[in-house]
Amino acid sequence: MIMGSNVPLTALSENVGSAIVSLGWSSPTGEGDADVSVLLLDGNGKVRSDADFYFYNNPVAADGSVQLLGKEPTGEGSEDRISFDLTAVPAEVERIVVAASRYEGARFGELDDLKVTLADASGESLLRFVIEDAGQVSAIIFGELYRRGEEWKFRAVGQGYESGLAGLATDFGVDIEDDEAESGAEHGAESGTEHEAESGAEAALDRAVSTPSPPQATLEAVPAPRPSAEEEAAPKKRATRPRTAKKRVTPPRAPVKSLAENDSWRQARLFPVSALKNDRDRETRATSVLLSVMAQVPRFGRRITAPFGAPSGRMETFTEVSLPHGDTPRRPDGVIRVERAGKLWTALVETKTNGNPLRSDQVQAYMDIAARRGYEAVITLSNDVALEGSPLVDVKIDRRRKHQVALWHLSWAEVAHQAQMLIRHEGVGNAARTWLLQDLLHYLQHDNSGCHGFQNMGAAWVPVRNGINDETLCQGDPRALDVVESWERLIRQVCLRLGGELGQKVLPAQRSRRGSDPGARRARLADQLCLEGRLQAELRVEGAPGLLTISADLRTAKLRTSVEIPAPEQGYPLTWAKRLIRRLAEAPADLHVETLVEGEAGGPRGTLERLRPEPGDLLPKDSSTRIAGFRLSLFKGMGSGRGSAESGFIRSVDDAVHRFHTSVMVHLDVPSSGRTAVRERAAV
Repeated sequence: MIMGSNVPLTALSENVGSAIVSLGWSSPTGEGDADVSVLLLDGNGKVRSDADFYFYNNPVAADGSVQLLGKEPTGEGSEDRISFDLTAVPAEVERIVVAASRYEGARFGELDDLKVTLADASGESLLRFVIEDAGQVSAIIFGELYRRGEEWKFRAVGQGYESGLAGLATDFGVDIEDDEAESGAEHGAESGTEHEAESGAEAALDRAVSTPSPPQATLEAVPAPRPSAEEEAAPKKRATRPRTAKKRVTPPRAPVKSLAENDSWRQARLFPVSALKNDRDRETRATSVLLSVMAQVPRFGRRITAPFGAPSGRMETFTEVSLPHGDTPRRPDGVIRVERAGKLWTALVETKTNGNPLRSDQVQAYMDIAARRGYEAVITLSNDVALEGSPLVDVKIDRRRKHQVALWHLSWAEVAHQAQMLIRHEGVGNAARTWLLQDLLHYLQHDNSGCHGFQNMGAAWVPVRNGINDETLCQGDPRALDVVESWERLIRQVCLRLGGELGQKVLPAQRSRRGSDPGARRARLADQLCLEGRLQAELRVEGAPGLLTISADLRTAKLRTSVEIPAPEQGYPLTWAKRLIRRLAEAPADLHVETLVEGEAGGPRGTLERLRPEPGDLLPKDSSTRIAGFRLSLFKGMGSGRGSAESGFIRSVDDAVHRFHTSVMVHLDVPSSGRTAVRERAAV
């Protein structure tokens, strides 16, 4: 592409519901770097709030529409990748600006090979835009994604900003503390340096958009030697580098034949699990294993810490650190530190394994220690899954303190998901790092590690199930709310596992008519459980033609997995029915197929086994009846136990979702345009 040109994404690929935008550059000295930023703009060309500005201190959108994936080296220099889920972008957002900025007085004219590339969800590169002469600017808009009707287009921009990141953000409506910026600029003017003025503005931007943090200890830098007069007079030669593509290293699909004499031989592991005897041993080893791999595999470490506001930089991790706290020192399970541009981001880590609950007094003590020492976060890590508006531990936060500490939670299932995504689908570009991640994943999935994710529906599960069968469960019973919360945790974990297997984004979907308040929504679902005896959830699988619905009927002990696919916009109904049956040639014979008819409760239906010889049985008798689509359903017995054993409810839900996707949904047509996604986004 050339500057100012634009192109619709649907003209380049049919798989553009998600996109990866990569910003790349190289430096003659090998030390040049820049930070990417993304702004979501409304129809007025402004951000709706400061939360629409994503950069190194705010890298992930809550709805999954934007995620800054961090930097990775390439054969030519460095590349920064951003993931966009265009189907999740709010309807009021009309433009997405992709920019980058340099800090400490550096300019883009000092970098070479400035470019932006865009790839679709399958990883196929669609376009490339090279900025030839950046000039003496410290911020550049590389390009922008924008809506035109129901489709997205990309425009190559290449506009520079001499005022840097602060000037770029201000132009698009991000609020900056003017007093802070002006004081930084005045200080720079008095000292005669432009670098300090720019640093003051960027510091003010950090304070305005991110969680405030106290001054950190700066690292002493070694000054570079001054060039001689002959070197300054000589023309600068561009450093030559081999232009080789980055090789993605992933494990082979087919298992390598083992050299063992028999199956009783066990392969040696870097992270053994045989010597774990108690919960303390499990917690200590799991923490050390995870933190060490995070530090040695930067891309994995970045994936784990980015949602918590950690910057992209050099990471070091520690275990069993002693910190003073009153009369007795406290020992958090781990500490994570990230250094960027001389500033430190620090998080304390508290770990639990084997289903053990987090203790409020422990977490409270770490929150107090972090606040006094100026640390940014406390991260809790356990098998439980955090829910919006429902904290796992109750802690008191002193709002009078100038420095506030963020409390975050991470599930072991999320850790395994990120490892799966990198190992099986994205790669880390290095065989040794891939092997490290494989050994970590093997450790987490071993029965003895205690890191299995959510595995218990809670004490209320059996009484609620019995109360539904006996029709004695009344609305307002708090046990029903406990079961609804456990169900939501289970669904979030199912999404993580399925997404890790597919290499695609899988998220729980919430109907807009149910409201946005999580507490009120769960209360309504608890009342519905008491009345109807059913638990239901919808999963949005990237690239699927519709939402995957999972329903658990506690009265009949049946699980139902289903998907509704819209009717094609062209052709004849009989052609639709025949084509659908052909697509499902390898699906289970007991698959239920139902025709959805507009204005009626239900249409013709039957099992796939009965419909294969006569697809026309799916058509309504009245030829004038309009077909809206088809619903495909599989039924399965529900596990009764509250745990994750073979006969447990959690295992049965996992198996039902996995079976339905692998045997039914994979055979369906992927939407060929953005129309299905637009309709789905309007309903969800």
